[in-house]
Amino acid sequence: MGFDDSEGGASPMFDGFVVEDIAVPGGTVHVRHAGSGPVVLLLHGHPRTGSTWHRVAPRLAALGFTVVVPDLPGYGASLAPDPTPDHAPHSKRASSERLLAAMHALGHERFAVVGHDRGSYVAFRMAMDHPEAVSRVALLDCIPIVEHLERITPEFATQWWHWFFYLQPETPERVILADPDSWYHGDPRVMGAENHAEWREATRSPRVVRAMLEDYRAGLTVDRAHEEADRAAGRRLTQPLLVLWSTRDDLEQLFGDPLVIWRDWADDVRGHGIDSGHHMAEEAPGELTDALAAFLGAGTTEGAGVHPGVHSAP
Repeated sequence: MGFDDSEGGASPMFDGFVVEDIAVPGGTVHVRHAGSGPVVLLLHGHPRTGSTWHRVAPRLAALGFTVVVPDLPGYGASLAPDPTPDHAPHSKRASSERLLAAMHALGHERFAVVGHDRGSYVAFRMAMDHPEAVSRVALLDCIPIVEHLERITPEFATQWWHWFFYLQPETPERVILADPDSWYHGDPRVMGAENHAEWREATRSPRVVRAMLEDYRAGLTVDRAHEEADRAAGRRLTQPLLVLWSTRDDLEQLFGDPLVIWRDWADDVRGHGIDSGHHMAEEAPGELTDALAAFLGAGTTEGAGVHPGVHSAP
């Protein structure tokens, strides 16, 4: 499976985007940004970098959005603090605070946020903690961590065993860094050559691998506790929420309709499946862009011509 990343053939990733490193408390955020109009923050998942959005971000910019694409704190070229025994520096709350600081440095006080996989947990936390900053939220291939843990079955434990392996101290780092290509599987024909090269470099960095593992360790400890506290206090997402999931992945198979689960956490929930494997920004960029543009453009007066019927090239 392959993609032509431009109508005229291959072109540099994020052509025309500004690339910079923004100093934030506890580290730096490596970010690409371009466009004008309503602002959207795109957050990637594990084990990718922001380059996973290279087929979606330019399309959204062309449709009239200001698009900001960071590497998550600790991932790729973004720097995060050293780990601590309680994993708090790599919690979704800490990551969302650093990304929010980067957005403020870019002059964006209120914006939509889209998160995939691990980035969806950062997007969820940002939207929950900072409703004044997050206008809309789209969560891709995601249900809350506590909902996963309360639905553990033999099938879940078999298919998602890495969650619990990554929680172990030291051993995962040694196993992964011994042969990253055997652990992380990436195909440049599917991912795009530049995206694949950036991802491959990141997965060879001991710093990045440690940070990615700390992300998971925080997930099952401090992040879980934050979600439990939200639920006990009755806190919910008040922003419009779009939930998308890959129909060729296993989220719906394991947990049923994700919309049903999210209605316990948010007031305004809509969404649907995307015909894709897990990395939908790489495998189904046209369908994903259409869904995001319709959602992000709805209800705005400055939507720059974006309507639910807009179609972008596959």
